[in-house]
Amino acid sequence: MATALRITGGPDRVVVELHRPEVRNAIDRQMVDELHGVCDDLERAPRTLILAGSDGVFASGADIAELRERRRDDALAGINSTLFTRIARLPMPVIAALDGYALGGGAELAFAADFRLGTPRLTIGNPETGLGILPAAGATWRLKELVGEPLAMEILLAGRILTAEEALAARLISAIHAPEDLLQAAYDLADRIGRQDPLAVRITKSVFHAPREAHPVIDQLAQAVLFESEAKFDRMQRFLDRKKGS
Repeated sequence: MATALRITGGPDRVVVELHRPEVRNAIDRQMVDELHGVCDDLERAPRTLILAGSDGVFASGADIAELRERRRDDALAGINSTLFTRIARLPMPVIAALDGYALGGGAELAFAADFRLGTPRLTIGNPETGLGILPAAGATWRLKELVGEPLAMEILLAGRILTAEEALAARLISAIHAPEDLLQAAYDLADRIGRQDPLAVRITKSVFHAPREAHPVIDQLAQAVLFESEAKFDRMQRFLDRKKGS
């Protein structure tokens, strides 16, 4: 059986390309299972994850032919939502490189990332209500946190699809790059992340996503851990040495 993903990697990152070109990278159960395998690996050996599409498309949505056959128990199992929550909770940052269509489940996968980069031909949104369902894999709550309630309601209830420029204006994506430069831009961002202390990045991501009522205690406890790390002493000493030599 052909795999639904193309996976490459290095010591500080894993690059995953969704690859079902015959259906514009629609997300099916096989892709979900393979992405869970990626999560298994990244939970054991934390690295930055770059998610990308192939053939000019990120993901056109969930596989409609498969979705058409799903029933109540499939919905209650949370097939896509369980995966996307797991991706959002990965220890290190997740970068989504978005080209072409990022619709329905493809958009929800992108919403689970920490960073989203796009190209001028990106279209992103959630047309699920037009198919008689709702976007149940994170859009109903992640999207209003990302773009605010008025725009989220227009996307979710009126089927509005955003262009790349509209997504940038709404801060749903952080930059627009030419298609041929998109992956390099994701690599450059991963490089910047890689220059930070990995433990500080991991803990900062966890604290960032903590509920409001956990602050400031969680910040203080996390800082207490980092204050005892060797990297803190080494990095601060190097800073002081550079300042002394300047």
